[in-house]
Amino acid sequence: MNETDLSALRQEIDRIDLELHRGLMQRGEIIDRLIAVKARQGGGSAFRPRREAQMMRALVERHRGLLPLDTVEGIWRIIISTFTFVQANYSVHVDVSGGDPPMRDSARFHFGFTVPYAPHNSAAGVIAAVKRAPGDLGLVRIGGSAAEGAWWTGLAEPAAPKVIARLPFVERPDHPAGLPVFVVSKAVEDAAARDVRLYAVQIERWHEALPALIAEAEGEIIGNAPHPTGLSLLVAVAGAAGEPGERLRALPGASRIAEVGSHAARFDAASRDSSADALSRSA
Repeated sequence: MNETDLSALRQEIDRIDLELHRGLMQRGEIIDRLIAVKARQGGGSAFRPRREAQMMRALVERHRGLLPLDTVEGIWRIIISTFTFVQANYSVHVDVSGGDPPMRDSARFHFGFTVPYAPHNSAAGVIAAVKRAPGDLGLVRIGGSAAEGAWWTGLAEPAAPKVIARLPFVERPDHPAGLPVFVVSKAVEDAAARDVRLYAVQIERWHEALPALIAEAEGEIIGNAPHPTGLSLLVAVAGAAGEPGERLRALPGASRIAEVGSHAARFDAASRDSSADALSRSA
């Protein structure tokens, strides 16, 4: 390849870079108009968890070529999260009780460096912070130890924050920020992803038949911890058929069931497969 060919290729790269930058600026102009429209309509949350999950899956489906998926996903996460921040400033509150580095990696990969990062020593602290600042988000690690307590009970009251998403949106074994986490926020009913619903289930005591009974209800236990009146379970249930909460009321010893959020069905980048029925992969 001669110098003329190299020069032509570099000019083509410069042209593409310019188009990318112009596209981002055009996106900013549209966001500016979006802000104005929302203001006339009385505002509303800038977070759209269902749409974000759809966008990330579409990105994976169409991606080809040399650019690693980690890179293209990271770029899009920064674009989406930063433009959301531009619409309405928010912070990300993070439970670092199980270690700061993996949670920080998740927060920075999914929300970038523009969005402020606020560490807390417990999931309860994250929930309390989000409750005080309804525009903020919280990240809570999935599958923590029972010593952390039944943090999900802090989401049970109707006015409490709720789980609105599960990260990462696109799963793969070598994901650079693959730690499974829930995103907690003020409820976003008009934009919620309802493929999988989460319930706090209060029972008198543990018994060996519980996992099988919950599996019959198309659900899975993804957390359990002592509660003042017995035991509290965090249960994920496929939300497609009927009312999932009703399937849990027949559990022996169940005294209270409260929905604490929902999220999109999990998406495996390797198999290009998503299914709300694949709850056995939730933990």
